[in-house]
Amino acid sequence: MNLRGINRIIVAVHDLEKSKRYYSELLGAHFNDANWTGENYGINVAISWDAGIELCAPMQGREGDSAVSAFLKMNGEGVLNVVFNYDNAASALRNAKSMDIQCLHSLDYTQAEIDAHLDALFCKYEEHILNSSDACGFSITIAQITEKQPSLK
Repeated sequence: MNLRGINRIIVAVHDLEKSKRYYSELLGAHFNDANWTGENYGINVAISWDAGIELCAPMQGREGDSAVSAFLKMNGEGVLNVVFNYDNAASALRNAKSMDIQCLHSLDYTQAEIDAHLDALFCKYEEHILNSSDACGFSITIAQITEKQPSLK
C-alpha cells in the first residue's frame, strides 16, 4: 500500500480569486485553473501543485447548490478534503473498504486527459474520494499520482 504522504489539501472558499491572491501572496503559490474538474459540481477550482493546495468555490449562480455550498454554510471556509498519495491506490482503497468506509467517487485519468488538463505533469492520476467526514471531520481522498520523470538527454 505504501503511503507517500499528503499530495494536497482541498479548501472550500467563498471567493476563488480573492483566495488565490491570498495564498499566492502568503505562500508564493502558483495556481493553475482547473475549472474543467468542477463544472459538473457547480464549483470553480484552482490547484497549486507547488504549495499542495486546491481551492474550490461555488460558481456564480450556484452558491446554494454547488458541491461545496453545504460545507461552506455549515463550517465556513476551511479544509474540505485531504488527498493522500499512495504507490498503489487500489490496495489502499481495498483497505478502506475493509473498514466499511465507502468510496463516494472515483476517477482515473487517461494519459491524454493528464496531458490536456494537468500540463502533462503526471504519468498516473487516480483518485478515490472516501466517505470519511463523519469519522474525522473532513473527507479523505486516496490517490495514486505519479509525476513524470524528467527525460535524460
